[in-house]
Amino acid sequence: MNKNVIIYTSSLCGFCYRAKSLLNRKGISYKEIDIDLDWEKRNEMVIKTNGKTSVPQIFFKNHHIGGCDDLFKLEKENGLEFLKN
Repeated sequence: MNKNVIIYTSSLCGFCYRAKSLLNRKGISYKEIDIDLDWEKRNEMVIKTNGKTSVPQIFFKNHHIGGCDDLFKLEKENGLEFLKN
């Protein structure tokens, strides 16, 4: 598990599935935090994202990458290599 990449998710979220699938295809490990029933982690995510409540929310170290679309945009720009272990 890569503790540098954290993805906040929800179990029924298609965008979360797409983001995790991309990370898996690229060989990037991550720590997943499911916020479905964990209000403390959900609040943590909202604070770390300055108010964003949608999932997924993806971080590299303390840098907020954004959501699924942001991750795919980064991949299109060949910017995911720095996320690898």
